[in-house]
Amino acid sequence: MDDPPYRQAFERIRAEYLEMPGIRLTAAQVHRLSGVHISICAIVLDDLVRAQFLHIGPDGSYAKGSHGILARSRMATPEWNTGPAASASRRAS
Repeated sequence: MDDPPYRQAFERIRAEYLEMPGIRLTAAQVHRLSGVHISICAIVLDDLVRAQFLHIGPDGSYAKGSHGILARSRMATPEWNTGPAASASRRAS
């Protein structure tokens, strides 16, 4: 599905999740927020899940994948703070 309405809906919904990374929305809420027709929303959300950009929660809500957050938090740890003393300090807190 590379027709313009699909592409526009895909980009719009993806942009909403990029602008608000912690947002969790049902398909109906995405439809209301984006103004995209509900049937197109469902297709776009399924495609974003297949692309591993979004995941579906147990409550049926869609959220941005968290693997990027984990990678950033690991990278933020200073290398000089990884020795035995740092490990003991982390365990104590």
